[in-house]
Amino acid sequence: MVDRPVRVASIGMGWWSDVLADAVQKTPKIEIVKCYTRSAEKRETFAKKYNCRAASSYEEILQDPSIEGVLITTPNNAHLETARSAAQAGKHIFVDKPIANTISHGRAITEACQKAGVILSVGYQRRRESHFRWMYRAAKEGRFGGMVQAEANISRDRVGVMDPSSWRHSPLEMPGGVMLQIGIHYIDILLVLLGPVKSVSAMTSHLYLEGDNPDIAALLVEHESGALSKLSASYSTVAELYLFNVYGRDMTSFYSFHEGLRCLNRGAKTLETVPCDKNPTIVEEIEEFADSIRGKAKPEVGGGAALESLAVIRAGVLSAREGRHVTNKEILASERE
Repeated sequence: MVDRPVRVASIGMGWWSDVLADAVQKTPKIEIVKCYTRSAEKRETFAKKYNCRAASSYEEILQDPSIEGVLITTPNNAHLETARSAAQAGKHIFVDKPIANTISHGRAITEACQKAGVILSVGYQRRRESHFRWMYRAAKEGRFGGMVQAEANISRDRVGVMDPSSWRHSPLEMPGGVMLQIGIHYIDILLVLLGPVKSVSAMTSHLYLEGDNPDIAALLVEHESGALSKLSASYSTVAELYLFNVYGRDMTSFYSFHEGLRCLNRGAKTLETVPCDKNPTIVEEIEEFADSIRGKAKPEVGGGAALESLAVIRAGVLSAREGRHVTNKEILASERE
């Protein structure tokens, strides 16, 4: 017997809500039946585009027994209120990264979902890219040997692209700027490959992007294993540039957006090309959310993993602001309430 599609509502109408809705249309496992945002024009436009109903209020969605879950793409500082209300109403939750702007809010969301017994899935689609999946398998199989270090760069050109009034330009609504908005994706992957983080040193700069947020960030990360990694994130480069190199005792892997994935094994004289097909990462995470609601899967990134990567970014924000080394323990203790 084929399960009926999971019925969800989309909350918050922006460019990422459309990205998720486009992914929903590519799978029979889930369907968007309602949508809500404060702007009547935006919700009516979304409803027409994706053939769903525009709700007149968030309460209408929460009180609708036919709606099983919500896809939340509101500004980060609204995640707690939106997600907690949904959890209390028994709605399963998919929220795009970061889980929140602070550890205390992220914990509150996680605890609300646990108390209500609802699914919490946090959108980190980049960890699902096929080249990273290959790295995870290789690490699990011991092919890297002992991990030594890693270097990552996630850069895009956003100068003149985003609305200058966007919440993404505000230090209050997007603390750390590019570090939190896209850098956190590669922090998430570094955690998977090199393990938990002990401390962070960071610097940021604001050169070209509109608004008040930094458009360049650099983090030096000390992992509990003793391995070191470094992350660069930018919104002011000429084009998309993604690099992710992992150095081990027995093997090193090299990934770049333009050259794909290659590896070098101990004793080898030349790099080996690793074929990796492009996979539909956002469709995959949406389907996983639907399967989790049906009891057929568990979210790959729940509250715990989302808090782990957020803590690293929060340490980086504090380090850049105060010009000092910051430990994860300090962040977890200081943001307890």
